[in-house]
Amino acid sequence: MLFGECPEILGPTAPSAAAVLLILLLLFEAILDILESEGIPFIIHMEGMMKKGEKLKEYTGKRDFSKTPEPKAGSGKSSKKPIFVIQQHDASHMHFDFRLEVGEVLASWAVPKGPSTSPRDKRLAVRTEDHPLEYADFEGFIPEGKYGAGVVIVWDTGEFENASRKDGQEISLAKALEEGNVKVRLHGKKLKGGYALIHTKMRGDEKTWLLVKENDEDADARRNPVSTEPKSVLSGKTIEEMKRRMQKGERSR
Repeated sequence: MLFGECPEILGPTAPSAAAVLLILLLLFEAILDILESEGIPFIIHMEGMMKKGEKLKEYTGKRDFSKTPEPKAGSGKSSKKPIFVIQQHDASHMHFDFRLEVGEVLASWAVPKGPSTSPRDKRLAVRTEDHPLEYADFEGFIPEGKYGAGVVIVWDTGEFENASRKDGQEISLAKALEEGNVKVRLHGKKLKGGYALIHTKMRGDEKTWLLVKENDEDADARRNPVSTEPKSVLSGKTIEEMKRRMQKGERSR
């Protein structure tokens, strides 16, 4: 044990405050043991929690969780292999939210025209607030008058590999985000292969990026999955079907 035996505290004349202290120390040891077994140094774990909370501050500040079904930022843990998710969102304007797991949150971009499988297409991608990992399987209806009001479905999801490089050397996804040049290989149900996210800062707007399909074996200019494959990979419903289902549920109340 980290703190060893404490017979003077355990003795019959030990004050109750000391007994409480011993219990707290034993609990602390247990937590350290768990973190060690997971290969997570305690300091790194605490720093990660603080950074995660800071990254999700904007997400939390924009939502009233007593009035939206969207998930709160919880204790969602990164998986062994990072995930991506693309959610079709019928808000004030129809768009697709492209999200990549980076540092225990989902880095997010709104793509008005949706992703393409043609390397010739350069799709505008507007950087939005980071989302919690729990958002990856969110489908439902965000009420009118609330931030992002409208219907959401999970259009595609899967694991991905980081393919970002600088000067011929692999760099972390977090670093690639800072550099404004992210490259990934998607292993989704609809989208596969390499994609690049390039920070363009068009017209001085820091939020503007481009989403471009890499010219690889998975590129196919003839496909248009946004229009030909409209169903959710979770519920099997299109966004119109989900909307009708939600409206029907509202009327039956």
